[in-house]
Amino acid sequence: NAEYGVLCCLVSSSLSSNQLMKALILVGGFGTRLRPLTLSVPKPIVEFANKAMILHQIEALVKCGVTQVVLAINYQPHLMTNYLKKYEEELGISIVCSKETEPLGTAGPLALARELLDDGSGDPFFVLNSDVICCFPFAELLAFHKAHGKEGTIMVTKVEEPSKYGVVVSKEDGQILRFVEKPKEYVGNKINAGIYIFNPQILNRIELKPTSIEKEIFPEMASSGQLYQMELPGFWMDVGQPKDFLAGMGLYLHALKQRSDPKLTTGPGLLGPVIIDPTTKIGNDCLIGPNVTIGPNCVIEDGVRIRDTTILEGCTVRSNSWIRNSIIGWQSTIGRWVRIENVSVLGEDVQVDDEIYINGGRILPHKAISTSVPE
Repeated sequence: NAEYGVLCCLVSSSLSSNQLMKALILVGGFGTRLRPLTLSVPKPIVEFANKAMILHQIEALVKCGVTQVVLAINYQPHLMTNYLKKYEEELGISIVCSKETEPLGTAGPLALARELLDDGSGDPFFVLNSDVICCFPFAELLAFHKAHGKEGTIMVTKVEEPSKYGVVVSKEDGQILRFVEKPKEYVGNKINAGIYIFNPQILNRIELKPTSIEKEIFPEMASSGQLYQMELPGFWMDVGQPKDFLAGMGLYLHALKQRSDPKLTTGPGLLGPVIIDPTTKIGNDCLIGPNVTIGPNCVIEDGVRIRDTTILEGCTVRSNSWIRNSIIGWQSTIGRWVRIENVSVLGEDVQVDDEIYINGGRILPHKAISTSVPE
């Protein structure tokens, strides 16, 4: 997006050459909401639109001038660091793990990583939840935060049903007055988007123990006039569970379509927006899209219909099958004349026989399915 690029450049060039911007990503634990995919890999490296979820965030941070990313993690840190090693070199960034021995909530990890985040310069650092997908306007957030000069800024997003969430109530200039959890009466429609920037002083508020930043730290900052909000432009989704993962994929693909992004795939039989890896082979008379991503080295045979679906690397979909609103895990094989729908999630290496119906099924890795899963 051109205007983001320009602003990133302006903010980056205004940073002093010796300033090292940092970011903490709250990776957390087991990824149970996205099982069975997370039985094979940690959630942040499940591919979202053919790229590991966490890479969408790291690449956007790098564009804004971040040079060190700290991953706050308490599950399988070696898998994450091994996966991200090559991207450290590619992106010219340092990625380090801050390993929790017990879950520390959403604020405790900042205390644990204090020495990594606060280098004595007083420079602000970003904090974000690893499940969030959006346009990541970090440069605008940094500029807004520096302009008001207070301790913290959180990004907010508008929602249609605020009664399901914690609502952020603020002044017109963005200063946050209070938070209202699941309001019964309308007080506003802006909610915490899980993307923040803080000055190092916030670390003096947080002890090294399980702590909620949303329920314990933010209200305290708001009451002392130290917390501001900035509204996130464009789409936003927490993609930590299958239904929202698929909805977020649709929003992401439509955002690419609006700016005619070259990442999108076009061609006969494709109803955009779709992303199909160039190594994947598509048969004749298929109809694919809208809102479909297909990873590398897949084979889609003749007469297949796919929409609102993610197909991960190395899958085969045999002829005349129909897949809608589902996630197909790595190296899986879908037989002929199969129908899969209604937020079904197949784990890694699932083999589905011909003429099977799967309706909202969660299939564990390495299973062979020879009877239908109608509900």
